[in-house]
Amino acid sequence: MNRFYQWYRTGGVASCAALLMVGCASMPAPSEQMAVSKATINSAVSAGGNEFASIEMRAAQEKMDRANRALEKEDYENARLLAEQAQVDARLAEKKAQSAKAQKAAEVIQNDIRILREEINRKTP
Repeated sequence: MNRFYQWYRTGGVASCAALLMVGCASMPAPSEQMAVSKATINSAVSAGGNEFASIEMRAAQEKMDRANRALEKEDYENARLLAEQAQVDARLAEKKAQSAKAQKAAEVIQNDIRILREEINRKTP
């Protein structure tokens, strides 16, 4: 009975190790996530992220660089996680840039309204 238990235990450990190795080896490269993250970063740059959200853009680009290095090393799980984080940082940068542009536009409109009021006040006797 004791020999059977040792064989069963050894076989179980070997099976778990084999499944773990197969699971890791079968993880595909995160090509789609990498492409989506790159597109999101490009969109953030186009929205003015470098100007209005430079910290977030730098974080996104650094994480994307790290994701590319992980991809080269075939560390697909880390590459996917870093690409997802880069995507989140880029989205934040894009939203911050859009918000800053909207704020600037609102300030311009408020200034225009002030100037118009001053003109109206000058022209009315």
